[in-house]
Amino acid sequence: MKTIVPTLEIISNSYGSSFTYTKHAEKTNSKTHLWHYHPEIELVYINGGAGKRQIGSHISYYTNGDLLLIGSNMPHCGFTNEQTGNKNEIVIHLKPEFLGNDFFVAPEMKKVLSVINQANAGIAFGGDTKKNIGKKIEMMGDQLPFERLLTLLSILDELESSEEYTVLNANGFSLELNAQDSDRINVVFNYVKDHFQESIAIDEVSSLVSMTTPSFCRYFKKISSKTFTEFVNEYRLVHASKLLAEKPITINEVCYESGFNNFSHFSKSFKQYTGKSASQYRNEHKIIIK
Repeated sequence: MKTIVPTLEIISNSYGSSFTYTKHAEKTNSKTHLWHYHPEIELVYINGGAGKRQIGSHISYYTNGDLLLIGSNMPHCGFTNEQTGNKNEIVIHLKPEFLGNDFFVAPEMKKVLSVINQANAGIAFGGDTKKNIGKKIEMMGDQLPFERLLTLLSILDELESSEEYTVLNANGFSLELNAQDSDRINVVFNYVKDHFQESIAIDEVSSLVSMTTPSFCRYFKKISSKTFTEFVNEYRLVHASKLLAEKPITINEVCYESGFNNFSHFSKSFKQYTGKSASQYRNEHKIIIK
């Protein structure tokens, strides 16, 4: 069996800058399908569109664009693809010590350090915060390096003051920061991403990371605060949400394309997960379907 190699993304700073600012036009981010991780903190602004968030063990569907802050070494997948419908995607990467080891312990930086620490669980911002910060992030593209740095610091300060946010791994996602642990969880995440439409045997997954099945089940629950089966089902349900919003196919086809082999089980699970039937969900999001 082929083992899927996890991806450690190597990031270089933008020219003349202590951090990286990258703007992708619609459909041009080539890394969207990869589970990856990196020591840099990541701030992502997606201007419009709808798609999947996959951060740590959290999986969800967003609409009307997204604004995300992701902590150091938190594994995640890309957020846009050819169906997203966004105008552009801007990604900012900064190392925790990008302004020196002692910069964020200064009294003036206390609030900024707070939001950076909270980002270790992944944060999604909405409402006016998403709109206003998104404009500032886009404006950074035309700024000189020093002005861009000041804007970034003001953005981090404003994010800490916002009340329009959701902590994505609120129930915990504990990843010991060593190479073996990072590699292990990324192998698992990549395998689920590539095989969720098929039947997934826990014995098969545990063997990929050289663990017994009981040990793997305990390990995954400890890290993600959910069972492996729960994680796979959530992945399938969010994919179903995406299909319902983006593809004019039957709900029965959505069920089987999402990896469920029983329509009754799919319908019940979808209602429990979203609070709506699949048809209700589609009716609320049918504007997205082209």
